Amino acid sequence: MHDTIGVDISKDTLDIHRLSDGKHIRFGNDKAGLAALRRWIGKTRVRVVYESTGRYHRDMEGVLDTAGHALVKVNPGRARRFAQAAGYGAKTDRVDAAMLARMGAVLDLDAKPVRTQSMHEIRELHIARIGLVKDRTACRNRLHGARNKVVLAQLRARLKQVESQIEQIDTELQRLVANDPGLAHRFGVLMSVPGIGPVAAVAMIVEMPELGTLDGKEAASLAGLAPITRESGVWKGRSRIGGGRRGLRKALYMPALVAIRHNQQLGQIYQRLCSAGKPAKLAITAVMRKLLILANALIRDDRKWADTAP
Repeated sequence: MHDTIGVDISKDTLDIHRLSDGKHIRFGNDKAGLAALRRWIGKTRVRVVYESTGRYHRDMEGVLDTAGHALVKVNPGRARRFAQAAGYGAKTDRVDAAMLARMGAVLDLDAKPVRTQSMHEIRELHIARIGLVKDRTACRNRLHGARNKVVLAQLRARLKQVESQIEQIDTELQRLVANDPGLAHRFGVLMSVPGIGPVAAVAMIVEMPELGTLDGKEAASLAGLAPITRESGVWKGRSRIGGGRRGLRKALYMPALVAIRHNQQLGQIYQRLCSAGKPAKLAITAVMRKLLILANALIRDDRKWADTAP
């Protein structure tokens, strides 16, 4: 790549900063603006760095990915920390575009594959399902304390509606996964592992599309399941997990509990740690980490649990 470009994305506009000559330009975040942006960049492959902005970056991703450019989507929190470390005090669209271009070059950020249209749909459904599950829990909690007949009737009707909507989303998720051969294969590999069910398998596919392309330590670190050492001089603190993808950790918690009971290999890890005096939460976290590493290895090696289980 010959250059790095930073893009600050908003609903209506795209602010562009080219690192090589410091040039700044603004395009509309619409079909005409994206076509003009593609012409302005040219045919030479460049690295394009931008923050995740939900649906506002999807059209730009599609256009620039088709043009063959290297797309680097960064976490907004990480970008803000880089800006603070680099001394970017002001925060404007123009400044943010320049900061993103510099961040991409200084950290030599690697491009990641862009999500397909089916993956965008699956992710949207997955997020909607998470919201509905929270609504279901809230309805159930309110039902315990409600006494008024009208309130009780409304809560029961709402609970029934939410459960129906969750079922509808699950059906659509299964259809979308089944219609994509690549996703269907990965889904089948994940489902072969005792402890991982359909909801967790979809969550792992959505939250970590890199599964199968990483080594074990990278997968654990990306999920925030790798212990972080805390030492300074002679002082040694307790190692903790942190950062990473919180949604993936949440998705792995229940599968880990199931695996402890129904997956002999992972159950032994839990029992060994508990017998050594480790807290139950630490042992469960270790099982979550092992479950993720195992899933990553199976997808990478194109195998199922039955092919490797003792």
